[in-house]
Amino acid sequence: PGPVPAPGPGPGPMPFPAPVPAPLNGMGITGLVLGIVGVCLGAFIILFWMSWLPALLAVIFGAVGMSRARKGLATNGGMALAGVILGGLGLLISAGAGVFTVLAVKAGADEIREKADAVKRAETAEREREKEEEKARHLSFGQAYTFENGLKVTVAKPQPFVPDDFVLGHAKGNKAIQITITVVNTGKERVRIDSGLPSVNDANGASTELVIDGSDRQRVLEGYVLPGKEAVGKYAFSLPPDAADRVEVEFSPDLKQWEDSYWSGPN
Repeated sequence: PGPVPAPGPGPGPMPFPAPVPAPLNGMGITGLVLGIVGVCLGAFIILFWMSWLPALLAVIFGAVGMSRARKGLATNGGMALAGVILGGLGLLISAGAGVFTVLAVKAGADEIREKADAVKRAETAEREREKEEEKARHLSFGQAYTFENGLKVTVAKPQPFVPDDFVLGHAKGNKAIQITITVVNTGKERVRIDSGLPSVNDANGASTELVIDGSDRQRVLEGYVLPGKEAVGKYAFSLPPDAADRVEVEFSPDLKQWEDSYWSGPN
């Protein structure tokens, strides 16, 4: 037999496969989660100011995730795309909610301002009306004022009054005057006079005293006045000599319902 060949070198050790790097899917996942958060926050209008940031980050992270997927570094390109879409939608919702909120706040402010202006105008109109009414209730002797119950009242210019010997409320040296008040019922129903007595102020604004004597010349207004009829009251008052040149008469046919009207002028 021939010579035996020497054994050749045996097969070497089997090489290990190169390790495959883990896919970089974090950006795509983060973009999707932030996109969902941005859309959910934007759905609540009052939270729109919180939704724009996660929505913007979702677009950024999603775009990075898509770039990595195109380079083969990530396997969730669809998830990253969904994050970009949801992030963009979240930004649109946030912007729309912001515009809506601004318009709503402006409309509310305009409505409040309009109501305040309306109240102010009403108050001003009411003050003007009260001034006009107050002015209308100040008259000269001989002029008539019609109250809301239909009673038209006229106070004539005061006339001198000479009390008889039996007199109360008239000091010696004072000037006595007679006040005549005529009340006409201009309505269609009878109206009761419940006025008490008129008040008379002298030229200094001081109240004067009612004169009572035994002449039976005074007439007190009271009772009902029929439609179209009139009632006449006559009263005497005593004025101090240094304040007797001018007087003011206050009168109302019903003190519980109507404020006094005022008649004034030289005496």
